Amino acid sequence: MMIKETSLRRDPDLRGELAFLARGCDFVLPSRFKKRLKSFQQTQIQNKPEKKPGTPLPPPATFPSSPQPLSPVPHVNNVVNAPLSINIPRFYFPEGLPDACSNHEQTLSRIETAFMDIEDQKADIYEMGKIAKVCGCPLYWKAPMFRAAGGEMTGFVSAQSFVAMWRKLLNNHHDDASKFICLLAKPSCSSLEQEDFIPLLQDVVDTHPGLTFLKDAPEFHSRYITTVIQRIFYTVNRSWSGKITSTEIRKSNFLQTLALLEEEEDINQITDYFSYEHFYVIYCKFWELDSDHDLYISQADLSRYNDQASSNRIIERIFSGAVTRGKTVQKEGRMSYADFVWFLISEEDKRNPTSIEYWFRCMDVDGDGVLSMYELEYFYEEQCERMEAMGIEPLPFHDLLCQMLDLVKPASDGKITLRDLKRCRMAHIFYDTFFNLEKYLDHEQRDPFAVQKDVENDGPEPCDWDRFAAEEYETLVAEESAQAQFQESSFEDYETEEPASPSEIGNKGNKIVTSSLSEKCGKLQSVDEE
Repeated sequence: MMIKETSLRRDPDLRGELAFLARGCDFVLPSRFKKRLKSFQQTQIQNKPEKKPGTPLPPPATFPSSPQPLSPVPHVNNVVNAPLSINIPRFYFPEGLPDACSNHEQTLSRIETAFMDIEDQKADIYEMGKIAKVCGCPLYWKAPMFRAAGGEMTGFVSAQSFVAMWRKLLNNHHDDASKFICLLAKPSCSSLEQEDFIPLLQDVVDTHPGLTFLKDAPEFHSRYITTVIQRIFYTVNRSWSGKITSTEIRKSNFLQTLALLEEEEDINQITDYFSYEHFYVIYCKFWELDSDHDLYISQADLSRYNDQASSNRIIERIFSGAVTRGKTVQKEGRMSYADFVWFLISEEDKRNPTSIEYWFRCMDVDGDGVLSMYELEYFYEEQCERMEAMGIEPLPFHDLLCQMLDLVKPASDGKITLRDLKRCRMAHIFYDTFFNLEKYLDHEQRDPFAVQKDVENDGPEPCDWDRFAAEEYETLVAEESAQAQFQESSFEDYETEEPASPSEIGNKGNKIVTSSLSEKCGKLQSVDEE
């Protein structure tokens, strides 16, 4: 491309565009360059002075009589090769964008003043809540702050040690996600592992008003904490790495949910991560399957879930290590309670992004990142065998495959990718078709227009997991209430007894649930001691 007008080369923006084009940069589009060139030419025309009448023409240039060799027209590369000084401002801030308006010394002064109101200027973990509020942090950051300032070793935190720790944190970390990871993570670590959350969650169990009834049953605090940790990693750790980074914290709602604990006394209203009712449902489901109560379930135990609704082939894939952590499952053929939390949420909410990834890993037998027609046929064969045993004529695989391809609409013919399943918003129907017979038959009996309406509805409806947990909790509490009332009525006179009101039964719910879990966890504790 030749540019003869030297005035074009004087525009620094245009020169930058030409330099990028010459270097072969993909992000400089020709259309963008044409627009820039056109706007520059229009500006040149507007700035060009108009000729006045009577103005003499410039004299013609005189050339020497002897012919001279014409100098070659300079190529644009001669201009482009000149070094360009382009000042690109910094755009990547892994520790958060620094706030130039923030006054750190003023914050540290307020902290020192708050410590003066504490006896001996030494704060324990409970008084650390006041310090957390002075720092502008949620209440339940107090346990991580206490540990980061060295309070775990001495039992208290002095004003000097805390101010030194907080000054260093303010200078190096500039947003909530970066500060939170710095407080919880191990020294010189920039990510959070599962055990890093234990002190924070133990403080929630000890101090949250919605969990006061757990003080009488400390034997299963660890079960609740394990459940919450697995739910956090299930939702936040989108990379499946087992380590939560500051970027993943920023993209999640975890810090906002943690701040809600301070405002909401009923912890069951916070369905994300911390709900006690959800923990109760998960733990009871695991207890029903764990026949020997050793905190592990076998492949045969897991196959009994929901009356053997899941196929044997998909359960084999779960125990192959495709979606489980550690080598216990592969070597010993046993699934831990932590892995069961992932299975249950994925089974009951197949619309969840993590659930879609969970089952995709299971169905991708060869691990090539796509679901081939052979893999789909492999899982559908068992579904056909089970339907024939029930007296139901299965749909031929070729016809079913046409339905599934119309449902998913994959970008490439003959293979289905994870992106295709996430985009189609019908992943739950797709997965149930190949390995969950009960739900597959339910989908077949539903009105297709109702299914499409559910997909198009983007309102604030509870997710499938929240609906399942609420229904199961009501069923479990009703069963416990009926059993408790039956045991009480066997020792009382039926003629003088009045029926209990629904409010009284509701008030007894937590006591019934706690007593039931205490009995179960007591047995598990004896197993752990052995």
